[in-house]
Amino acid sequence: MGVEAQATNERVAGRTWTVRLDPVGRGRADVRVSCSRPACAAQVLSSAAVGRTAAVEHLKAHLRVGPAPRPTAYCVCRAEECHTHIRPAGPRERPAPWRCGGAIVLAVVTDREGRWWRVMECCARCAAAHPTAKVVATAPAPDRPATGGAHRGGGSAPAPAASRAPSAAAPATTFSSIGPHFSHRAPEAAVPQQAPASGSAPAFGAAPASRTAPASRTARQARPARQRGRRGRIAQRFVPHELRPIALRDELTELGELFRAYQQRAEPDLAVLADLHARKAKAFFAWAEATGETALRLDAQRAEQAAATVRRQHLHRIGQAPDGEGPVVARLLTASAQWDHARAVLAQVADHAPLPGPDARLLVVMLTLRTAQSGVGNLVGQDLKGLPLREPEQLVAQLVESGWLSIAGTVDELIASRPECPTRITVPSLTPDDGDPGPFTFGKKLRPRLSGWAQRVVGDKKLRKAKTEAEVRLLALALATGIDADGRLGAQGRGIELEALASWCAVDPGELPELVDRLTTADWLAEAVVTDTLLTGRLTERVLPLTCPLPR
Repeated sequence: MGVEAQATNERVAGRTWTVRLDPVGRGRADVRVSCSRPACAAQVLSSAAVGRTAAVEHLKAHLRVGPAPRPTAYCVCRAEECHTHIRPAGPRERPAPWRCGGAIVLAVVTDREGRWWRVMECCARCAAAHPTAKVVATAPAPDRPATGGAHRGGGSAPAPAASRAPSAAAPATTFSSIGPHFSHRAPEAAVPQQAPASGSAPAFGAAPASRTAPASRTARQARPARQRGRRGRIAQRFVPHELRPIALRDELTELGELFRAYQQRAEPDLAVLADLHARKAKAFFAWAEATGETALRLDAQRAEQAAATVRRQHLHRIGQAPDGEGPVVARLLTASAQWDHARAVLAQVADHAPLPGPDARLLVVMLTLRTAQSGVGNLVGQDLKGLPLREPEQLVAQLVESGWLSIAGTVDELIASRPECPTRITVPSLTPDDGDPGPFTFGKKLRPRLSGWAQRVVGDKKLRKAKTEAEVRLLALALATGIDADGRLGAQGRGIELEALASWCAVDPGELPELVDRLTTADWLAEAVVTDTLLTGRLTERVLPLTCPLPR
């Protein structure tokens, strides 16, 4: 084999690079965006939200100007020994490596928290195995090398140089770095010359009339292909056109399209995904019965297991119990009526706050929950010292002077009081009488549960360790009562308006991105995006027990 043939068959290593988003330092809000490509310099940005946007734009710029995936590239995931796809070995089995296959693609893999994005030039099978991978470009099928015809003497003659070299007039096909580029149509076949008239002698060197010259390869390619039905594809398998019954073939084709459409969704829907896996299991069992293939039956069993797992995850997110089991998410407030009462308390405080500022707002929330049912309650100094208040003595004095709060004794005695000798406090606006039952309708047993819930949210361990201020704790309270059943912010995950959040936290709307970053750092928020009008994202699994979902 010549040097040219060796160069043609040699496979090059797949490309890969990573864009990262890292904190600059502990306790700081600014972040560093870096790219593993040597020509890209790192940059420091003001917040995680701004840095995440810059990282995504940097990655898109690379994909726009970068070359398309090469059909001869070696799968980079396989070159790295496929650590992601090797099943952990049990005590009596060996690890099974992932089998690469399919076309070479350019895939983007990211983590769920949005801290890094990795571009890989890998095979389609490895890209499909990554749960967060998105394919942005697919390489064309490599051309088959031409084989020279054999001489009658047994030797093989090399093809002429003119046949090996590409035509100068043929345009070079280019491929976009964003998506696959369809090739142009094949050139039309040349019109065959008419046969000479009867009785005329053939020209010198021409073939006899009885022997017709075979059609050229270009002419054969130009012939219209036989029209066949739509050929479906599902789970890296092509659905045979001759598969019977026809309803099964159509079901498999439709399922493949539905799975590909689900991968393009902006937000996951685990209920829909579980139904798709259940339909796939049923269809693959029927396919296995029709063809007798054991591999199809194994795929059907795996689809059944995937459907059960995804359905359990969906119930876990919405707080419902699977059949025969207890609730997966054990929320502190268990009923929708309790969630509505918690939102009613926060709305009452927002409408009737006696003092401005986030410190005063947080103190009023806790005192309201302490005296909500009868207008009277007990307070000790540790209750005030446990809140992130800058000047608690001054705030209590201002509330007493405004007439909103009444205490038995002085402010200093309240700060020094201990659990064995609490101070009695009264909020006149919450005290019911014969003509006014008060703003709240819940009973004596629910009031301590609501107070304990707010104390758990405000005194969250990671919020305390991060030494977050009162405005951050107020934002945590607002987000805990403003999610849907899946933990996404806003009704049906549409987000929460920034003006409402800024008004509740008693801050300027321009300060909200920094507060959102503080909650993200404390593992309270995930996938948070702050736009000009909305805050979208979801609460982490860690804080779901403290949430109060919105009604459907």
